[in-house]
Amino acid sequence: MNIKEEFISTLSHEIRTPLTSIKGFSKTMLESWDLLSDEQKKKFLNIISQQSQRLIDLVENVLNVSKIDSGLSDTVLKKVDIVSLMNSSVALVKGNYKDFDFNISLCSKEPVLADINKLQQVLINVLDNAAKYSKDSKKIDISLKNNKSSAIISIKNYGTYIEKEHYEKIFDKFYRIDTYLKSTAQGSGLGLYITKHLLDDMGGKIELNSSKDENFCEFVIYIPLYEVESATKAALRKG
Repeated sequence: MNIKEEFISTLSHEIRTPLTSIKGFSKTMLESWDLLSDEQKKKFLNIISQQSQRLIDLVENVLNVSKIDSGLSDTVLKKVDIVSLMNSSVALVKGNYKDFDFNISLCSKEPVLADINKLQQVLINVLDNAAKYSKDSKKIDISLKNNKSSAIISIKNYGTYIEKEHYEKIFDKFYRIDTYLKSTAQGSGLGLYITKHLLDDMGGKIELNSSKDENFCEFVIYIPLYEVESATKAALRKG
């Protein structure tokens, strides 16, 4: 099976799983409504809601890949409060990982030049990825600092190690790692590919660091700091 065939097989499985859950719990509720307690109904509705969101995320990933491959861009670069965006993104992801410890260290308050919706998607993708593949560890360390030209965001999980030979390839479409992407965690394997291209489109970048001894995996995101001159140039390019 080649890489593309494997991806299609994986995606088909990922779509079938939530559909099966939605159909099964919906059927149970329709056929046994009067026999179910309010607690059971709430539990089943929560599962249906979660699996529906999972389907939406899968479809959005496929649409994003299609847009990237077509070369189309609707990026709008503006001044963004990165601190506020990071806090809201962490809150959104934490809602799906309530038993995780998200430690945030903010050493910079400088605004960035970015597309706010795409930057939030980047942050959510990487945060969700970190939690999803943290294995037994439930600790995520997040930091924000800056150099002269960029905000630097570090998102680190523990319990996962990636060898250096995969550092660049992991951002390729359809690329999967036996010990990482082929774990028991759910996912289509498109998140990091989409993340890299969203950052490229905003003039940013993402890098991977990992340590076998310390057993961690860290993604480092660079986003240009906001400057009036660079913002004006970006607006002129779009015009």
